[in-house]
Amino acid sequence: MFDHLDLTKLIFGRLSWEAIPFHEPILLATFIAVMIGGAVVLGALTYFKLWGYLWKEWFTSIDHKKIGIMYIILGLVMLLRGFADALMMRAQQAIAFGDNAGFLPPHHYDQIFTAHGVIMIFFVAMPLVTGLMNFVVPLQIGARDVAFPFLNNFSFWMTASGAALVMASLFVGEFARTGWLAYPPLSGILYSPDVGVDYYIWSLQIAGVGTLLSGINLLVTIVKMRAPGMTLMKMPVFTWTSLCTNVLIVAAFPVLTAVLGLLSLDRYAGTNFFTNDFGGNAMMYVNLIWIWGHPEVYILVLPVFGVFSEVVSTFSGKKLFGYASMVYATVVITILSYLVWLHHFFTMGSGASVNSFFGITTMIISIPTGAKIFNWLFTMYKGRIRFEVPMLWTIGFMVTFVIGGMTGVMLAVPPADFVLHNSLFLIAHFHNVIIGGVLFGLMAGITYWFPKAFGYKLDPFWGKCSFWFWLSGFWFAFTPLYILGFMGVTRRTSHFEDPSLQIWFQIAAFGAVLIAIGIACFLIQLVVSFMKREELRDHTGDPWNGRTLEWSTSSPPPNYNFAFTPRIHDNDAWWDMKKRGYERPLGGFLPIHMPKNTGAGIILAGMSTAFGFTMIWQMWLPAALSFLTLVVVAIAHTFNYKRDYYIPVDDVIRTEAERTHLLSSHV
Repeated sequence: MFDHLDLTKLIFGRLSWEAIPFHEPILLATFIAVMIGGAVVLGALTYFKLWGYLWKEWFTSIDHKKIGIMYIILGLVMLLRGFADALMMRAQQAIAFGDNAGFLPPHHYDQIFTAHGVIMIFFVAMPLVTGLMNFVVPLQIGARDVAFPFLNNFSFWMTASGAALVMASLFVGEFARTGWLAYPPLSGILYSPDVGVDYYIWSLQIAGVGTLLSGINLLVTIVKMRAPGMTLMKMPVFTWTSLCTNVLIVAAFPVLTAVLGLLSLDRYAGTNFFTNDFGGNAMMYVNLIWIWGHPEVYILVLPVFGVFSEVVSTFSGKKLFGYASMVYATVVITILSYLVWLHHFFTMGSGASVNSFFGITTMIISIPTGAKIFNWLFTMYKGRIRFEVPMLWTIGFMVTFVIGGMTGVMLAVPPADFVLHNSLFLIAHFHNVIIGGVLFGLMAGITYWFPKAFGYKLDPFWGKCSFWFWLSGFWFAFTPLYILGFMGVTRRTSHFEDPSLQIWFQIAAFGAVLIAIGIACFLIQLVVSFMKREELRDHTGDPWNGRTLEWSTSSPPPNYNFAFTPRIHDNDAWWDMKKRGYERPLGGFLPIHMPKNTGAGIILAGMSTAFGFTMIWQMWLPAALSFLTLVVVAIAHTFNYKRDYYIPVDDVIRTEAERTHLLSSHV
C-alpha cells in the first residue's frame, strides 16, 4: 500500500507552489498582464457568443484553408512573445555596463535567449511557413483539400500544444538555460537538474510530431492529388519549393525526435548516450541535432523562395524567367542541405579534411541560391514593375539576403569561422538570412495571399510603413553586431566591462525598437483593413492579376475549392485558362465528397499537452491517465465512420465507366 506521501508524489511529482515565480517581479507582472488580457479576451468571446462559432467553424475544421489561417495566427501570436524576449535582451545589453548589472539576472537572461531562439524557429517561422503551404498548395494544384484532412487538423493542434507548453514554462517552473539547441553536457541532468530542459524536450517533441505529420500530408498531396495534366514540370514554383520542403521535413524531423528521445533517456533513466562517462559522446548529439538543424534552415527558406517567385512574376507582368533552372536549383539545394551540417561546429576539432569537405559544400550550396537571385532579376528586367507591398518585401529581401549570404560564405571558410563562430558576427549573419530571407518572404506571402483568404486587400499605407520600419530597423539592429563580432565580442553575454562597446549595443537596441514599430504597423494594418474591408474588397477573384491556379477560384474560395476539376495545359495554368476559356463539364455531374469537421484533433492534442506537462514534472499517475486517454480517443476516432457529406455541385467525370461506378457507390 502507498502511504500518503508516496501518493502525493505520484500525483504532483516535482510540482509545488515554489514553481510559481512569486520572487521574480518581471515574471509576476507579465503573468498578471497575461491573466488580465486572457480574461478580457475570454469575456469578449463569451459576451458576443462566439464560442460555438469558433468550435464549429474553426477549431474542429478540416478545411486546409482555415487550418492554414490558424497556423498563421499562431505564428503571429508567438512572434509577439518571441520579439518581447528580443527587446528585453537588447535593452539589457544596452545598459549592462560596468557597475550597472541591468534589469535581468543572468539565469533569467539565459532563459530568455534560449526561449527566443526556440520560439522564433519552432513556433513563429515553422507555423507561418506551414500555414502558407497549407493554404496555397491545394489551390495551386487543383485539389479540393490535402490528402488527409483530419491529420491536418491534428497536426495544427499538436503544434499549438507545443507552443502552449513553452508559454506555460514562463509561469510554472522555468525554461532551459542551454541555448536553443540544448547541447549536452549543459542539458544533462547534472548541469540542468531543474525542469527547464524537460520543457524544451517535450514542447519540441509534441510540436515535432505535428510538423512531421503535416510534412507527410503535404508531400502525399502534391505527389498524388495534382489536377489532370499538371505534370511535375507544370507545377507552380511555390508548389515545387513546398514539395522539396516537405521532403526535408519527412527526412529530418525523425532525427530530431530520436535525438531528443535519447536526451530524455539520459535525464529520466540514467542512460549515458551523451555523457562523458560510460561510453557516451556529447559530440554525437551535436552531429545529430545539426543533421536535423541545417535542413531546418532550408525547410524555412525554400517555401519563401517560392513566394518570391510568385510575387516577382505577378508584379513584373511576366512569366518567371528560367522556370526549369529554378526547379533544378531548388532540388540541388534540397540535396546539398544534407551535406553541410558540420559547418555549424568547425570549432569542435573534427580535423582539416572534414572541415575542408564541409567548407567546400557550404560554398557550393550558395551557387543555386545565387542562380535564383539572378532569375528574379531577369524576370524584373524590362517588366512593368508595380511596387505593391509584396514587391517591396521582395526587393528588400534581395538586398538583405545577398549580404547575409556573403557573410555565410565567409563563415564557410573554417579558419575564419574559428575566429568568428562564438562572436556576435554569427548572430548577425543568422538573423540576416532568417529575417531578411524567411520573415520578409512570409510578410510578402501573407500580404500577397491575404485577399485570396479573406476577399479584401490589406491597407497599402500601413503595409508600406511596416516594411520600411522592418527594413531600417533590421539594419540598425544587426549592423552593429557585425562590427562587434569583428571586435571579438562573444555572444550570449548579458554584461560587459568595456564602456566603448556600449554605443553599438544602444544602436542595436534602437533598431529593435524600430522593428517593434514595424510589427505594430502590421497589427494596425490588420485592424484598419478590416474596418475598410468593403472599400478594399476584391470582386474579381484575381486581386493582383496573378498567374497561378489559385486565382481561378473565388476570394475567399468555397470549402470545396473547385466546382469542377481543372485540366492543366501549361505551367502558368490560370494565365493559360484565361486565354483558352474554361473547360467546363457538360453533363454527368456528381455530388462532391467532403469530410466533416471533427473535434478529435483538438482533444488528442489537449491530451498530448497534459501528457507532456505531467512528464515534465514527473507526475507519473496523471501522465499514465493522460496517455491512456490519448490512446482511447485515438482508437475511438478511428472507428468513427460517419464523418462524410456530399455537396451537390459540378464535378468532372473522366469516363463513362467511372461515372457509372461513382453513381452506384453514392446510391
